[in-house]
Amino acid sequence: MSGAHRAADCTCTRKPLGNHASTNTCFQAFADAVLHTINHLIFVTSLLDIDFRLAHIGRMTNEKQLRIALYARVSTKDKGQDPELQLTELREYAKARGWLVAGEFVDKGVSGSKDTRPQLDEMMRLAKSRKLDVIAVWKLDRFGRSLRHLVNTLEELEAVGVSFIALRDAVDLTTPQGKLMFHVIAAMAEFERALIQERVRAGLALARSKGHIGGRPKVKRERDPDAKRIRQLRDEGQSYREIADELGRSTMDVHRVAMTLGCAGATE
Repeated sequence: MSGAHRAADCTCTRKPLGNHASTNTCFQAFADAVLHTINHLIFVTSLLDIDFRLAHIGRMTNEKQLRIALYARVSTKDKGQDPELQLTELREYAKARGWLVAGEFVDKGVSGSKDTRPQLDEMMRLAKSRKLDVIAVWKLDRFGRSLRHLVNTLEELEAVGVSFIALRDAVDLTTPQGKLMFHVIAAMAEFERALIQERVRAGLALARSKGHIGGRPKVKRERDPDAKRIRQLRDEGQSYREIADELGRSTMDVHRVAMTLGCAGATE
């Protein structure tokens, strides 16, 4: 008999000693029935929770193992800098998360300010080919040459579905917290860019106030050393190509001088 039925059919078999005794006895029986029902619900809920956890573990087992690339960089080769310090921690991290190390990319003796780094470029090529799922570095300064470069590179990785982890800086774009950190970094990069633009505009304004004119100096082609010869050859009917070959200059350069002198005619 269920707890609900027992609660409905509760009767007092003892001889009541008064109205209060009868009420207390029936209430105790009802409370026992409710408590039994609650315990039953807790037990069923526990079973359902166990089933859910087992199903979740099964799904994780069936998921494809993530492929991670480890990147390390040292600026000098002969001053005791060893990339193994970075790679050891990265390998342990990948092992702890059960990820497959698809490759280790190390740039030795390469400054972080360089536009091209052989191993970094190769790793980015694999990432854009969707042959990697995660890229991990020891610290952010080992990866990006500037804040703007870092943000642009992370945006490229995000576009192809590749996550990014900077181990020592606690940046993990596989988590919501890491994605929030990325947006903070992007905002800082935009702020840095705005500051640089403001400084450049202020410098140009100061230069103009002092009478300095920015930009490339104007070329006075009428004072070109070959101006007289170009005019003479054009009057003789020679083409720009023939004049350029004779003077050892480019055809476009000869044409510009002729245009300035007002002796431009046919282009050939």
